Amino acid sequence: MTLALPAVSLAQLGSALEASWRADTAYGGVHQAGNPALGQCYPTSRVVQWFFPRFEIAHGQVETGSATEAHFWNIDPAQDPAEHVDLSWQQFPAGAMVTGFVVLDRNTLNDSAPTGRRCRLLLDRVLHRLSIADAFRGDPAAT
Repeated sequence: MTLALPAVSLAQLGSALEASWRADTAYGGVHQAGNPALGQCYPTSRVVQWFFPRFEIAHGQVETGSATEAHFWNIDPAQDPAEHVDLSWQQFPAGAMVTGFVVLDRNTLNDSAPTGRRCRLLLDRVLHRLSIADAFRGDPAAT
């Protein structure tokens, strides 16, 4: 039996993600007061891909003015021009810019066990926040 993905808008998903971010879903457990998106880019991109399978994950570099940071977001390469969706961009200061990126192959992401746990934890929280946790459970690492 195949279950349909829940109908959720990107705006609804973005709100649910923001409300679900915690240090235990952030890369390296980072936390900074006033910056809940910090370190949330990869699990966020995986959850977006789970809800919107047409999106791929982009991995790039962001120049912040004081450092170059690795970053992940979503992209719909079938659009012309490609549609970029970045629900964790607010972690960067004003004036930050992407200096390059590649689109990852969803079949070769090979998430580590800790990364898979962070993605599943964030997905579970988002499903709960959207009140659909009991209706459907899934694994973002399986997309």
